Amino acid sequence: MKNYAMSRRESLSRYNLIIKKLRQAPTTYAEIAEILKMESELQGYDLTVSKRTFQRDLDEIRSLYSIDIEYDFSRRLYLISMDQQNDVSERILESFDIFNALNLNKRLSDYIHFEKRRPGGTENLYGLLHAVRNRLSISFTYRKFWDNEVSERIVEPYALKESGNRWYLLANDMKDNHIKCFGLDRLTGLAITKKKFEMPGDFDVNAYFKNCFGVIMPDDEDAQEVVLSFEPLQGRYIKSLPLHESQEILQDNEKELLIRLRLFLTHDFLMELLSYGESVKVVIPESLAADIKESYVNALKNY
Repeated sequence: MKNYAMSRRESLSRYNLIIKKLRQAPTTYAEIAEILKMESELQGYDLTVSKRTFQRDLDEIRSLYSIDIEYDFSRRLYLISMDQQNDVSERILESFDIFNALNLNKRLSDYIHFEKRRPGGTENLYGLLHAVRNRLSISFTYRKFWDNEVSERIVEPYALKESGNRWYLLANDMKDNHIKCFGLDRLTGLAITKKKFEMPGDFDVNAYFKNCFGVIMPDDEDAQEVVLSFEPLQGRYIKSLPLHESQEILQDNEKELLIRLRLFLTHDFLMELLSYGESVKVVIPESLAADIKESYVNALKNY
């Protein structure tokens, strides 16, 4: 009789094979069954299952990894559902890849060098997401980077946002009824109340951040057109990981990568451009080019 550890290992291996196959292309049950049969011979233990057990596997995959697998009756194929929130689904699959990689070996330090800088506040992600989804007001203690004093906040949480390896809460601050971003690394003493709130009918978090680079939202500024010229080598990185969702390639040759963006000219965007040094040139607007020049002049004064 199989012990629990062996049975669990077989189940997890089977889940991984099913997901791997479906990530390649929508697939029939017969094709999945064939893959499981072949892998059973290679791995030395039985991964084959009945169709009824396969359906239970799909429920387990959904529960363990939050990956939805559905059946397309018109094509008679199983597929990973990604139609409603493609960006979220991609991150879930990314997490699945990392999860499986980190479970390959206990001595991970021999093979993986982890980033020593870790974002703070992630312990509150689950509670905050619960409050956001259920429209529950929350309270917490908050400390700004530029202010040593702490303040007590009562807010209506609208959404969570990731930016620059940090997590932020977008919420309506009841103190002045303004929408603000709060860094989770500066948030402590989280308490979820039972008080329900109504989201504004016209509020759309994607539209709110559409022209933002990061989380800063200017009060009285319009988004502007920005044209940047990158040297070819740096341009390859910019193409593989765009600066902003509005990024549009105007020219791409052996001399330069010319791109156009539309966003707010905020401090965090200025800092991003400065990080590329001589590899980037601001073509327009002139005001942004002037800010870049001023930053370099001021930096030279430190040397």
